[in-house]
Amino acid sequence: MLLGLAAAFLVISGMRASANLIGPAFLALVLTIAVHPLRVRLDRHLWGWLSTLLCVVLVAALVMALALSLVVATARFATLLPQYKDDFNGLISDAAGLLDQAGVSSEQIQHLLDGLDLGKVLGLASDALSDVYSLVSGLVLLLTLVMFMTVDGKSFPAQLAAAGRDRPDLVAALGTFARDTRRYLLVSTVFGFIAAVLDTVALALLDVPAPLLWGLLAFLTSYIPHIGFLISLVPPAILALLAGGPGLMLAVVLVYLAVNFTIGSVIHPRVVGNSVGLTTTLTFLSLIFWAGVIGPLGAILAVPLSILLRCLLVDADPASRWLSPLVANRDPSHGSAAGIPESRPPA
Repeated sequence: MLLGLAAAFLVISGMRASANLIGPAFLALVLTIAVHPLRVRLDRHLWGWLSTLLCVVLVAALVMALALSLVVATARFATLLPQYKDDFNGLISDAAGLLDQAGVSSEQIQHLLDGLDLGKVLGLASDALSDVYSLVSGLVLLLTLVMFMTVDGKSFPAQLAAAGRDRPDLVAALGTFARDTRRYLLVSTVFGFIAAVLDTVALALLDVPAPLLWGLLAFLTSYIPHIGFLISLVPPAILALLAGGPGLMLAVVLVYLAVNFTIGSVIHPRVVGNSVGLTTTLTFLSLIFWAGVIGPLGAILAVPLSILLRCLLVDADPASRWLSPLVANRDPSHGSAAGIPESRPPA
């Protein structure tokens, strides 16, 4: 046990040191897996090089559109905040008056006001924009990896089938990883789109500035389990507070709790657990773990990374399959139904 813990510590430390490479590489793998069924269908009607080119262009357009959306949302938020400087100062003065009436000392009020500065909020927005720019700068590496993986994807199934003659459990587990990853992406996209549409309509009815932008942000953060809606809530809530006061901000918070919490933190994890075989608790713990190991990309890729880890450490090893009911919503006695062959006695 001590040897295993020591080895795990070394592996995790190495992954943290190589996060700038592991994150884009695994994201490229997930995107390649997502477009592989389309690649198979295109190969039936088009030349191989043309189907590869179309898949690469599709992934490149999708990734660049999402990255551009993040940049625009962050920049737009940083641009809108200074327009409400007078409203922000008015809110601070009103809050200071209420605290004074409640008997709070002037020294405590001044100490609190020193921490409530719109410039600090702008600084956080600028730092977030810098982080987004650094993420966008890695698109070249990501798209290059996607191109190479898509090219190799044509021959990889045959190579995997050849390897399956010697390691059938491992190959079956890798196939399960690919299928579960596509299911997770499909489920997250559908639920994220529904939540984003409802958020956009609600923000437009409440007259919050730039509702389409915040709806798009809600869709992008829907791929972060459990806490994604909290990230997407911050910009519209702050703008609602500055534009319409505490009442409008409270309305925005209630709308997001009603829509995003119900869909993103109650229904979505349950459907994901039934689709890909991960318990809700493990999904939340994987978010914390992979975000700490890889960073922001780890939060987005937490579920696919956990699926891969489960497939390699549990599904691929018949001796470890007893762990399946502890980490997955699957009955280990039905391994073949999940795409995992039953363990066989050694010849």
